[in-house]
Amino acid sequence: MSVGSFVFMLHGHLPFYRKAGMWPFGEENLYECMAHSYIPLLDAINELLEEGIKAKLTVGLTPVLAEQLNDEHLKAGFESYIDARLKAVYDDLNRYPNDSVAHSQHIEYLTKFYNDWFNKIKNNFVNKYNRDLIGEFRRLQDLGCIEITTSCATHGFMPLLSKDSSINAQLKTGVDAYKQLFGRKPRGAWMPECAYRPGYEATAPDGSKHYRPAIEVSLQNNEIEYVFVESHQIEGGVSVGSRRSVGIYGNIEYIPLPPRQATGLTTYEAYWMPEAQVAVMGRNHEGGYQVWSAADGYPGDGCYREFHKKDDKSGLHYWRITSPTCELGDKMLYDPVLAMSRINENTDHYTNIIYHKLNDYKKATGKEGLFMVAFDAELFGHWWFEGVEFIKQTIKKLHTHLPEVGRQTAGEYLDDHQPTAAVKLPESSWGQGGHFWVWQNHQTEWMWPIIHSAERRTADIVSKYPQIPSNKVLHRALNQMVRENLLLQSSDWPFLVTTWQARDYAVERFRKHQENFEALAAMIENNNIDDGYLQYLESIDNLFSNIDYRVFTDICLGKLPQEIEELMPLYK
Repeated sequence: MSVGSFVFMLHGHLPFYRKAGMWPFGEENLYECMAHSYIPLLDAINELLEEGIKAKLTVGLTPVLAEQLNDEHLKAGFESYIDARLKAVYDDLNRYPNDSVAHSQHIEYLTKFYNDWFNKIKNNFVNKYNRDLIGEFRRLQDLGCIEITTSCATHGFMPLLSKDSSINAQLKTGVDAYKQLFGRKPRGAWMPECAYRPGYEATAPDGSKHYRPAIEVSLQNNEIEYVFVESHQIEGGVSVGSRRSVGIYGNIEYIPLPPRQATGLTTYEAYWMPEAQVAVMGRNHEGGYQVWSAADGYPGDGCYREFHKKDDKSGLHYWRITSPTCELGDKMLYDPVLAMSRINENTDHYTNIIYHKLNDYKKATGKEGLFMVAFDAELFGHWWFEGVEFIKQTIKKLHTHLPEVGRQTAGEYLDDHQPTAAVKLPESSWGQGGHFWVWQNHQTEWMWPIIHSAERRTADIVSKYPQIPSNKVLHRALNQMVRENLLLQSSDWPFLVTTWQARDYAVERFRKHQENFEALAAMIENNNIDDGYLQYLESIDNLFSNIDYRVFTDICLGKLPQEIEELMPLYK
C-alpha cells in the first residue's frame, strides 16, 4: 500500500566559465564538476538501469551549464584536465612510499584508488558517452529514467530584474536552448535561487502606474508547468539556512528578516501559484537539512573525504574530515571502504526518514503526501565525494525494501496529483535569511543600476528592429549584444561577491560583460560595427547559437485583464 511520493530533484548549475580563466576560478571548476558530479551521476543512473531500476530523478540542467557541457572547446579542455589528473596520480605513485611522509603506504594505496577512479571517468566520457554528456542525459530522459528541467538562460535573479521583457528573455532563451538540446519542450523549471516575487503595482519614471505580474505569469507564458521553492516559502517563517555556506570567506554583516506568520500549509502537497496555472513544490525541511547541512547532516561525517585539504604537489585529496573541529593539519587519512560503510548506514537512516514521514502524514490526514527534496547537483561528488553513491543507494533501497514509497519525477507526480489549492508565496528565496540579501546588499548594490540600465538600453535598441535586418553583421551584433546582457544578469556574480568565494573574479567578469554590452550597444546605435571585435566576442561568449534578440521586446507593461487586476489588493 502506497504511503506517498518521493521526488528527488538535483539542480545543476555553474556560471559561464568558457575561455574566462582556468584556475582557481574558471574552466577548471567546470571540469571538476564534470569529473566528480555529472559523469558519476550518469554512471549511477546507468548502473541502476542495468539492475532494472529506473532512477526517477528530476535533474535540472541550467541552459548556461548545458551549453557548456555541449561545447567542443570545453570537451577538449576536460580531456586535458583528466590527463593532467592522471599525470599527477602517476607522479604520486612514483613519489610514495619513498619519501618521509607519514603513512605513505596508505597514500600509495590511495593513489592507486585515484588512478582507477580517474581512468574510469576518462573511459566513460570518451568511450561510453562518446564525449556527449548532453546526449546521454537526453537518452536517459527518453528512456524514462530521469526528467530534465530548465531554468533561466544565465541564472538571472528574476525578482530583481526591472523589466518583464528581461524575465521573459531569460526564460524563453532557456526554453529554446532546451528544445534544441533535448528534442522536446521542458515541463519544469528551476527559478534561480528559488527566488520569487508576487505581482505588484509599479510606478514608471513618468509617474504612470502599471501592474507587474507575478513571476508565474512569465513562467506560464513560456509553457512552464511547475517550479520548486524552499520549505519556508510555503510553510512560513524565516529560512533556517542558506543554499551554500555564507561567511566562511570573509566577515559579512547579516541582518535577518523578522519571521513571517506561519501559513498553516505544508510541503506534503503541491500548490498552484496565484496568478497562473503553474504548480509549485516545496522542499521537505527535514529531508533537505539532513543532506545539505555540513554541520549536522551526512556530508559532515568524519569518515567522508575532506574537500579542503589537498596534497601540496599533486592536489589530490588524501584525507578525511575526521571531525568538524579538527584542524587541517590533524586530519586522518581517507579510507574509501570506511566511507562506503558509512554511506550504507546513512542511506538506511535516510530511506527510513522518508518512509516514516510519509506514513505519519498519511495516518494524520488520510492522504498520500509528497516528500520532495532539492539540492545543488554539485553537492554530490564535487563537494561531497561520496554523494553520488548516496543517491544511488537511496534509490536502490527505496526500490528494493520500501516499494510503498512511490519514486516519481516531478512531472509524474503532478500527472497523478494535480494541486487542489493555491498558495500565496511571499517575496523570498532559498538564500541566507530567506530573502534577497545575498544578491542585494551593501557589497553588491552598485551592480543593480548597471543591470537595470542595460535592460532599458536593450529594450530601446531591439524595439527599433522588430524585423530581422537584412544586414547580417547588424543581425549578429544584435544577437551578441543580448548574449552579453544575459551574461551580465547572472545571479552568480553578486553571489560570489557577497560570499567572498571568488570576489575579484566575479567583479572582473561582471565588468567585462558590461564593457562588451556597452561597446556593442554603442556600435549599433552609431551604425558603426567593428566586425573584427564582434567576431572576437562571438568566439568567446558563444552560447545560445539560435538566440533571437527580439526576446527582449517589452511585454506586460500595459493594463492587464480584470481578473488579474482583482488580485492586486493581495499584494498592497
